[in-house]
Amino acid sequence: MAGLREEHGRQRSRIAAGRPEAVTRQHKLGKLTARERLDLLLDVGSFVEVDLYRRGTTGAHTDGVVAGSGTVDGRRVFVYAQDFTISGGSLGAAHAAKIQKVMDLAVSTGSPIVALNDSGGARIQEGVLALHGYGGIFRRQVAASGVVPQIAVVLGPSAGGAAYSPALADFTFMVRDTAQMYLTGPDIVAQVTGERVSHADLGGADVHGSRSGVASFVHDDEPSCLAAVRELLALLPSNNLEPPPALPACGASTDHRPRLAEIVPVEPNQPYDIRSVLAEIVDDGDYLEVHEHWARNVVCALARVDGRVVGVVGNQPIVLAGVLDIAASQKAARFVRFCDAFGIPLVSLVDVPGFLPGTEQELGGAIRHGAKLLYAYCEATVPRVQVILRKAYGGAYIVMDSRSVGTDLSLAWPTNEIAVMGAEGAVNLLHRRELAAAEDPARLRAALVADYRSELMHPYHAAEHGLVDDVIDPVETRAAIARGLAVLRDKRAEPPRRKHGNAPL
Repeated sequence: MAGLREEHGRQRSRIAAGRPEAVTRQHKLGKLTARERLDLLLDVGSFVEVDLYRRGTTGAHTDGVVAGSGTVDGRRVFVYAQDFTISGGSLGAAHAAKIQKVMDLAVSTGSPIVALNDSGGARIQEGVLALHGYGGIFRRQVAASGVVPQIAVVLGPSAGGAAYSPALADFTFMVRDTAQMYLTGPDIVAQVTGERVSHADLGGADVHGSRSGVASFVHDDEPSCLAAVRELLALLPSNNLEPPPALPACGASTDHRPRLAEIVPVEPNQPYDIRSVLAEIVDDGDYLEVHEHWARNVVCALARVDGRVVGVVGNQPIVLAGVLDIAASQKAARFVRFCDAFGIPLVSLVDVPGFLPGTEQELGGAIRHGAKLLYAYCEATVPRVQVILRKAYGGAYIVMDSRSVGTDLSLAWPTNEIAVMGAEGAVNLLHRRELAAAEDPARLRAALVADYRSELMHPYHAAEHGLVDDVIDPVETRAAIARGLAVLRDKRAEPPRRKHGNAPL
């Protein structure tokens, strides 16, 4: 027995250590090994591995993926880390079976799934069996969607079919310089189209973080990236039947913030950073922004108010004046749906002049994409609080969680302007003949604009018609949101009996 135990220990250590020359190559590429990554992600000593001895066509133990479970801040998560030192982390039947086993365990125990991706794609020598393995993973991801949080971390190549797994996750992290994600690589692009493009320009972290919107978070190195994954997990529930982890209340319901009266200019056309407002509303000014560099005219963030996790959607006036466009609608809609799926209350900070006009937007399907955000809010059953800071014009006002689409509590600042459009535009349309015939059009326009504002755009107009529940002092915003969320904490909503709706995808 002593000899068997000794040999058992040597074998496990040998498998875990990997081939020294392959580990050296991995480090020279600026990448950590699969096990080094798991050590950074998980609590010390918490990792429990499954299928260590599994072999496939590579002949190597683990078959190129380290799989199992561990804890993050004491909470259970299931993980797999593809091992690029074994056949480039390529996926074959045994490799896929290990991933599928971990995913099944995660769903059955109600635990988040974290995937550390570093793979050249399907193992060519296994042919259709590799493709079948990917299909099984994708099917499980869809079945787990809205049941347990799914986080993908791209730390190397994620090519071909492998790219769809991060795309199906709730959140995708990428590391600059080492991570690439694309369906067809630069060589194939050049063969088919004649276009020459680098790996970074085709599928690098910055491309997906700022242009395609595939990457939710982009980081400079692996340690900071994995630390951010831990930060995100601390804000998420383990599954859709549990509430997000809460901290002790911190007196937000009586916390007045004088700076809120200074941040937002009264003039509707003056820009400001909505993140300054957000920082005054949430606990300790601390929030985690999702898709920070993509569709920057809307801000989506996870934070806490009085110790409890909330999702915040806010128009960003310093980027395109905060208008909604195709990308912003997609970004906000997916975030709203995630929050609703996992019981995270929504706070919407509204300062929107409308939808971005132009042929590019219209022909690109702005109507369909805007309908995604509308659908997401209409479908959401979590507690919802809307705060109208300033402009709220036209269809964009409706889409940004207005009373008419089901927000539970609508608050407004005295600077709010809710209308079909701005006063100047409305006057130009309603009185164009009078203005054209006037001796002094500028003077008449100014008078008509003033009348329009006083009759239809004064801050209490919507409140008088029950579309705003209260007009509040800006300094009381944090307190009012905290009180509103407390009132709504036990909200219950029964979804309609149907298989599923038909969202305008």
